[in-house]
Amino acid sequence: MNIFLTGATGLVGGELLVTLSQRKEVNKIYCLIRSKSEAEATQRLEKVFALHNDHFDREKIVPVLGNLFDDNLTNSLIENTTISDTDVIIHSAANTSFSRVNDDLVEKANIGGLTKILLWAKQLPHLQTFVYIGTATICGKDVKDRIVTEDESPNLNATHLVKYTYTKMRGEIIIREHLPEDKILITRPSIIMGDSRPIIPRSPVILWAMATINHLRLIPVNEHAQLDMIPVNYAAEAIVNLLFANRKYHVYHISAGEAGSTTALKLSKTLESYFDDMPPFNFINKSLLNQVKHWTKGKLQPESELYTYRQYLDYWKETFEDKSKLRLLFTGLDPYLEFMELGHVFDNSRLLEDTGMANSEPADVYMNNSMNFVEKIDILEGAIDP
Repeated sequence: MNIFLTGATGLVGGELLVTLSQRKEVNKIYCLIRSKSEAEATQRLEKVFALHNDHFDREKIVPVLGNLFDDNLTNSLIENTTISDTDVIIHSAANTSFSRVNDDLVEKANIGGLTKILLWAKQLPHLQTFVYIGTATICGKDVKDRIVTEDESPNLNATHLVKYTYTKMRGEIIIREHLPEDKILITRPSIIMGDSRPIIPRSPVILWAMATINHLRLIPVNEHAQLDMIPVNYAAEAIVNLLFANRKYHVYHISAGEAGSTTALKLSKTLESYFDDMPPFNFINKSLLNQVKHWTKGKLQPESELYTYRQYLDYWKETFEDKSKLRLLFTGLDPYLEFMELGHVFDNSRLLEDTGMANSEPADVYMNNSMNFVEKIDILEGAIDP
């Protein structure tokens, strides 16, 4: 089997690349890499394997120079006869930014880039499967506090918190417009955070939000809302297992499910056990977030409810000194708090049935292996591009 992989240097794509390279059924892995030269592309791929001291097979891992933003990408892929024997495409590349200032880039990468890959895929003589790595959160913000099934999405009437989830929803629709259903495998990971192994996580994405919450300690979110989180190694293992499985469906949630979900309260207990030199966690109503933002601007009215939490306001002043830093943090954190409030749990019975995998450990358990890395995250730097 020859596989064409996009996003090979990213959080999920990097883990997929290493996992696939260890499968005997895989002959070649062609990796679309944005680089100036093949040598530079090879160096980027080597770093993916070097992070956890995995073996890099130069014969098996083949860089393909290309860019999702390149208008000529489809033609360059068609003209590249080296990759014409591709059997499987795994489209992992995406712009995952939640920041509204990046909405145009998110759309160009996640819709425009996908379309270019699909136009090439239709020309391949031996294409067996197109694997699309989407997200379970395409269900939108109208669904709250319950278990969500695969058949509920994509829904054109869903309201989205961020452009990212909208583009992922549109992506599923576009794929079905270009390819027959028997060639499509859509995988929808839930929230991917950290790694369940005691190793350096491949990316601080989502871990940044947890590290920020850890520093703030006064959190405007429902602490009992369910959080469906999985580690990146579980996500990659599940996607690869589905690729080789006898699948009964074309769409799968890759999620913690009801048995493996957690809550903000449970995560806070894990954090408190490691970082006990800060004030205890206190969860307040989401409606107080506006008061927090007013306080950071020095415009909070004296009678406001937020002043009942003066211990935390004093702690913030001592810790961050400049209130503009707090504004930056809460602005970056805002969409994460919105997602946490939704209480989504994604049904994973299809995944468990067709792969034989067990549930992922709950995030409040597996995150014990990442506490050293959480401590080192620069939360102010991460807030610039959440």
